Amino acid sequence: MKFLRYIVLCLILLIMIFPLLWMFRVSFLPSNSGLSLINLFSMTWTLNTYLDILTAGNMVRYFLNSMLVGVIVTAGNILFCFMAGYAFARYQFIGKNFWFYSVVFVLMIPAHIIIIPLYLLIFKLGMYDSYWALILPFLVNPIGIFLIRQYINTLPASMEEAARIDGAGEFKIVFKIVMPLCKPALAVLAIQVFLTNWNAFLLPFILTSSESVRTLPVGLALYQGHQAIDWPHLMAGSALAVVPVLAAFLFFQRHIVSGITSGAVKQ
Repeated sequence: MKFLRYIVLCLILLIMIFPLLWMFRVSFLPSNSGLSLINLFSMTWTLNTYLDILTAGNMVRYFLNSMLVGVIVTAGNILFCFMAGYAFARYQFIGKNFWFYSVVFVLMIPAHIIIIPLYLLIFKLGMYDSYWALILPFLVNPIGIFLIRQYINTLPASMEEAARIDGAGEFKIVFKIVMPLCKPALAVLAIQVFLTNWNAFLLPFILTSSESVRTLPVGLALYQGHQAIDWPHLMAGSALAVVPVLAAFLFFQRHIVSGITSGAVKQ
């Protein structure tokens, strides 16, 4: 029975990773190749597609733009969502429930509703077609605040009280004691924010117009020709786009699993 279970799981795994394997295989084919399944078993391998991507056009610039935006937005979410989540979890202030429920209410609003207001706001502030347009509106998100708040509620407040008795200030308690304990939740937040911003297409496409600030998804979409699609080069660019996401997931994997399972068992 266990052997059959492993066979089913292996089949599911193969189905899930097959598109990824297909993408990598096509990226090593000559530029005149297509997406035919027969090409998967071809003995032809070449690195010219990757060399063309890295040496021609602005694909490297797009890659660096996506990396810059993704890292800054992720760092901002870790900092601001953590501070806001800690305030909602530990402090008592006027309108606390109102502000927290307003954060939860934002989760129910579809993101596409804010596209036009966000575009008009960015344009009137003079930030259109700049890095500010890609970074500033996304430095904090309600999902992160809710996640951190719920995680901090599971931590005993006695450690913070003991630190206050020992003379520790609020900033030291927050960033030296509580924040290290929130690594699992922060890892989940980091990978979610980085993945979302790395793969974002619509807003970067609307908020930018010049090649100097375009991100990788926008660059890959515009890389397609009007009459035909150069699949090997397009897949090579897509493969380069997948590498940072895989690296981030592997780096945070242990914390992600512990963050997801935290609170599943009642102590």
